[in-house]
Amino acid sequence: MVPDVTDSYEGLDDAGVAVAAVGAGAVVVRALYGQRLSRIDKGGGDFATAADVASEEAVLRVLRAARPGDAVLGEEGGAQGPTGAERQWLVDPLCGTLNYAVGNMLVAVNVALRGGAAAVADPFSGEVFVTDGVRAWVRHEGADLPLAPTAASGLVDVNLDPPFPGAPGFRAVDLLARPVFVERFRPRVVSTTLALAWVAAGKRAAYVTDGGDLSGSVHFAAGIALCRAAGCVVTGIDGAPIGREGRGLVVAADAETHRLLMSMTRT
Repeated sequence: MVPDVTDSYEGLDDAGVAVAAVGAGAVVVRALYGQRLSRIDKGGGDFATAADVASEEAVLRVLRAARPGDAVLGEEGGAQGPTGAERQWLVDPLCGTLNYAVGNMLVAVNVALRGGAAAVADPFSGEVFVTDGVRAWVRHEGADLPLAPTAASGLVDVNLDPPFPGAPGFRAVDLLARPVFVERFRPRVVSTTLALAWVAAGKRAAYVTDGGDLSGSVHFAAGIALCRAAGCVVTGIDGAPIGREGRGLVVAADAETHRLLMSMTRT
């Protein structure tokens, strides 16, 4: 089921297009929630559902209508669009597939223009986190409020999903056993990059994940863009800038939180 694209997107800036795109995906995610869905095996225990595919189709319909000259990289459909396009949209149509498949509502729809605007939709709260590449805000029930990161909650989301490319030097699960971590923070594992938007919004103090270069990942690009625009500290797990030589991701609401996490993750 894919919502019809009936609206005109003429005059929308890139942030507006991103909002419309994640909104279309969120409609599908809500509509199919709780249904018995077919699964597409991706190997290694990973899979997509019919909701992932349908949500991506809805997102792509908006992007094609609004920005026909742009290319797209979708998690399910891969690279599409004009060859040699100067601009590319990164689409994660349902981040948190396993959560969704077992009836957990902790999921997100992520859309990001490389080097530009991005949006993350929480289909079940109705919140849409947005950046135009400079500012960052959340839209909820018709109101836009600026994102304001804070470490006050002390909650740190840690991605514990394998593989563990940083092992044996760094494993996220080991972070949770460090006395200094337990003294200052409380771990959370939501298994979706919605947690990145929560750091930007002040609902989390930080987010930590292992991995390689995540700057161009369909899973992480929108959340990274939000956090940067909101003023969060964004680096790899080694404290270096994320990019081609990067390792994983540490996003903190402030410099002190980032410093503390760096003291526990440096290898």
